[in-house]
Amino acid sequence: MRYRVLGGTGIQVSVHTLGTMMFGAVGNPDHDDCVRIVHAALDQGINVVDTADMYSAGESEVIVGKALTGRRDDVVLATKVHFPMGEGPNRGGNSRRWIVQAVEASLRRLGTDWIDLYQVHRPDHTTDIEETLGALTDLVRAGKIRAFGCSTFPAEEIVESHHVAERRGLGRFRTEQPPYSIVARGIETSVLPVCRRYGMGVLVWSPLASGFLSGRYRRGRSVDLTAGRPARTPARFDPALPGNAAKYAAVEELAALADELGCTLPELAVAFTVAHPAVTSAIIGPRTMEQLDGLLKGAALTLEDAALDRIDAIVPPGTNLYQPDGVWSPPSLTDPAHRRRPAADRAAA
Repeated sequence: MRYRVLGGTGIQVSVHTLGTMMFGAVGNPDHDDCVRIVHAALDQGINVVDTADMYSAGESEVIVGKALTGRRDDVVLATKVHFPMGEGPNRGGNSRRWIVQAVEASLRRLGTDWIDLYQVHRPDHTTDIEETLGALTDLVRAGKIRAFGCSTFPAEEIVESHHVAERRGLGRFRTEQPPYSIVARGIETSVLPVCRRYGMGVLVWSPLASGFLSGRYRRGRSVDLTAGRPARTPARFDPALPGNAAKYAAVEELAALADELGCTLPELAVAFTVAHPAVTSAIIGPRTMEQLDGLLKGAALTLEDAALDRIDAIVPPGTNLYQPDGVWSPPSLTDPAHRRRPAADRAAA
C-alpha cells in the first residue's frame, strides 16, 4: 500500500481508507466480524479508518473503538459531526454548542483520547462558518483533535471557509471528503481544483457509486428493488426508467473496458479515483471480508493514459450521470423563495 501526505498536515495516509458506514445495524451487525475486517485492512497496509457519529447511531464508532484496542497509535482515525444524534433542536448541526458536546461522545464511543481528523459532515446554513471554525480550532488547541476537515462542501463554501480562517486567525479545513466516481465526476469542475489550490487533502467517498459500479447491476438483468441499495432509492436503479438508461449504458462500456484490462469493474472504479492528482485517498466501505478482499486485490492497478482516455470518452470529465445519495443541496435550490421574487416584482414592465 502506498502512502500520501494528507494535505499540509504532514500525516502519511494510505491511498485506500477503510470506511465503516456499513458497520453496525445498517450493514453488518456482527461486531466480531467487523473487527476482523478492520484488522485485515490494517494488516494489508491501510492506516486510515473513517467513521461518523451518525453511522448506525454511534454503533460504528463503538465497533471501531473495539477494533483499535492495542493498535491505536498506528492508525489515523477520522470521524465526523453534523447529523442529528437524537431528539431536540440542538442535537446536530455545526454550532459550537453541538460540536463540543459531540466530540466528547465520539471520544467515549471510540475509546480514545484524541481524533486525528474530525470532519464536518455537511454544511449548515444556520451556523456562521466562523462559529464552526472557532470551535474546531479550540478542540485542536485542547488536544482533542489533531486536524479538521469538511465533507461534501461546495467549492464556494470551501473558499469562504479559508478566507474566514485567514481573517480571524483560526485553523482551516485541512481536508475535504466529497463523493467521486466514474459516473459522478461533478467535483472535477471546481471542488477538486479548489482543494488543490488550498493544499487540502481529499478523501473521496462512494467510488463504486453506491454499488452501481459493483458489477451487480447490468443492462438486461432484472434488479431486485426490494433489497440493498435499490430498496432505499429504487428510482436510481430501476432499469425501466428512461433517466437510468445512460448510467446502464456507461456501465456496459466500463465493464467491457475492465475486461480488456484484465481487472474487475470495482477495481477499475477505485483505481480511477486515486489517479486524480487532487485525490489523496479513496474510501472503500466493505460490509464483508469478501468485499474487502475483492477491493484490495486491485490496489496495485495502474490505469495508463489510454485507459483514462477511454473512460473520459464514456463519461466526460465533470459529468454526473449519477447523483450520490446524501449530497447536500443549498437553500438556493431547495427553497423556492430563494429563486422567486415576490409576484408583484417579477415582470419587466
